[in-house]
Amino acid sequence: MRLYINIGGEVMLEEKSGLMSRRFLLKMIGGGAVLLGLNKLTPASAQVSGQAIESLPSFTGPDANPYWNSVGSFVVYPQKLPLIQLTDRPVQLETPRNYFLAPFTPNAAFYVRWHLDEIPNAVSLSDWRLLVEGNVEKSLALSMSDLMNQFKPVSIAAVNQCSGNSRSRFQPRVPGGQWGNGAMGNALFTGVRLKDLLNAVGVKTGSSQVQFEGLDRGRGPEGKGSHSYLKSLGLSDPVIDETIVAYEMNGEPLPMLNGFPVRLVVPGKFATYWTKALTWIRVLTEPDTNYWMAKAYCIPNTPRGNTTPENVNEGKVEMIPIGSMPVRSFIITPDGSCKIPEEMPVSARGIAFSGYGRVVKVEFSWDGGKFWTKAELGEDYGQYSFRTWETTWIPKRTGKYVLSVRATDVKGNTQPDEGVWNPGGYLWNKIERQEVFVGAAK
Repeated sequence: MRLYINIGGEVMLEEKSGLMSRRFLLKMIGGGAVLLGLNKLTPASAQVSGQAIESLPSFTGPDANPYWNSVGSFVVYPQKLPLIQLTDRPVQLETPRNYFLAPFTPNAAFYVRWHLDEIPNAVSLSDWRLLVEGNVEKSLALSMSDLMNQFKPVSIAAVNQCSGNSRSRFQPRVPGGQWGNGAMGNALFTGVRLKDLLNAVGVKTGSSQVQFEGLDRGRGPEGKGSHSYLKSLGLSDPVIDETIVAYEMNGEPLPMLNGFPVRLVVPGKFATYWTKALTWIRVLTEPDTNYWMAKAYCIPNTPRGNTTPENVNEGKVEMIPIGSMPVRSFIITPDGSCKIPEEMPVSARGIAFSGYGRVVKVEFSWDGGKFWTKAELGEDYGQYSFRTWETTWIPKRTGKYVLSVRATDVKGNTQPDEGVWNPGGYLWNKIERQEVFVGAAK
C-alpha cells in the first residue's frame, strides 16, 4: 500500500510494490552527487491577498479569544508551503489548520521543529553514513543504498507531534515556543526496523539503552553541554520493536527540514524522540544522563503530568522523561470564520489520535459539552495514525453555539475537560471547543 498526495493536498492510496520509489532514490544516489541540498534555509516573508499579515495578540490561551494556530507570520522555506513561523533560529514552523482535513499531512505543509541553530542544508549521500556502534559485536557504517537493499523495507502511518503542541493554552504561561494546535502531522513513513539494525550489529550483554544523534549542532541552552541533540530509548521499552529508521515520508524522500536523509520514527511517542538527520546510533551500557534526557523534556510524575508552580518552586515534584502522547481530537471545520445559515446541514469534521492505541470513539457536541453524539470515524490507517471523524449538525436557532469534540482510545483513555499545568508546557489534551455563529436564513 503506497500513499501519494497531490498538489491540492488530496490523499490517494494506490497498490504498489514500493520498488519504484526505492529505485528513484537509488538513481539519485548514482554518481555520488549531492542528493538533496538547499542553497539556503532563509525564509521569504509571505503575504495574504497582497496585504501584510495583521499583527495578532501574543496570547492564545483559554481565557482569551483562542486562535487555533499560533500568532506568527507566514513564511516560505525551501520545500515548504507557507507555514506559521515561531522562530527562525532554531527553525520552528507551524502547520495551518486547513491541512488537517485529510488523514495524512502533505510533506510541504508538515510542521518543523529543530532544537539547535546549525542545521544541515545539504547532505552528500556519497559521504553520508549511518553509524551503528557502541556495546555491539561489530560496528556498521551503512550507506543509503545499504539501508534500502540490505534490509527489508517496512511502512507505518504515525503521528509526529511536538511535546509542546498547544503550549500557548497554558495558564500561568511557561517558557518555550508558544505553539497553537498545529505542531503535529501524520505521514506514512517507510524505512528499516531499528530492531533489524541492532540484530545486524549484535547487541552485547549489559546493554541498557540506545542513543540517537543527528547532524544538527549549536549552542543550545547556555552552560548545559547541549551543543548536540541526543535522545535515547530503553532496550526494554516495547517501542523499540516498532521504531523504524525512515528514508521516505508519504512516498517521497524526507524534506530537508523534516530530517533528510533519514530520521527516527518512534510510534506513539512525542517528537522529541524522533531524531532528524540521524547519523549515529549507539548502544549504551549506562543510562543516558545528557541534558536532553535528564533535564529537558521531563514531566511531573503525577497523573496527567499535572502540578502547580508552587510545588515546582518548592522542589516537591519528581520529574521523569516524557513518553507517549495522550488521546486528542480536533475540530477542523467549521472554524468560526463565517456565519452558518439557520437550518442548514453542516458537516463537522476533524481528526483524532492517541499514543496509547487506535482511536475507537469520537463524540461531538453542539452545546458546549452538555449533550454528546457519536461521530462517524474515517478509515483506520493504523493505531498510531490520525483518524478522521465527521458528523452532520443542523442548527435549529440563530445565535452563538459552542462546538466540542472528545476522543476515546482502545485503552479506554478519554479526553478530560480540565487543562493541565507543568513547567515544560507538555501533555495538553483538554477537550477542544469552537465558537460558531448561526444567522437567519430569511
